[in-house]
Amino acid sequence: MKEYELTVLIHPDLEADLETPLAKVREIITSAGGEIIKEDNWGKKKLAYRIKREDFAVYVYFDVKLPADAPLKISNTFNITEEVLRYLLATVDEKGRRALEEAKAKSPEGGKEEE
Repeated sequence: MKEYELTVLIHPDLEADLETPLAKVREIITSAGGEIIKEDNWGKKKLAYRIKREDFAVYVYFDVKLPADAPLKISNTFNITEEVLRYLLATVDEKGRRALEEAKAKSPEGGKEEE
């Protein structure tokens, strides 16, 4: 299974009861054979441009592991899901992630030596 990053923009009117659309998104991922590694709610934010006559959306980020056929299934389902304004499903760049972790590991050590 491959790792993916999934960012979902949920309709702002559903912010009061966010658990219902999130449960639906989780169900779509798991029914496609995926596994949710991490979930992070970024909250309600202003959009750069209007989407479906909305100026705001609730951003939710997921780290997921998906089998080869799952991205197509998930994309097709999100396209017809009313709660989801937009989504972005991207593969994880392992080299980039390792480089970022190494930079974070070196940064605090380098700062201590200079003091």
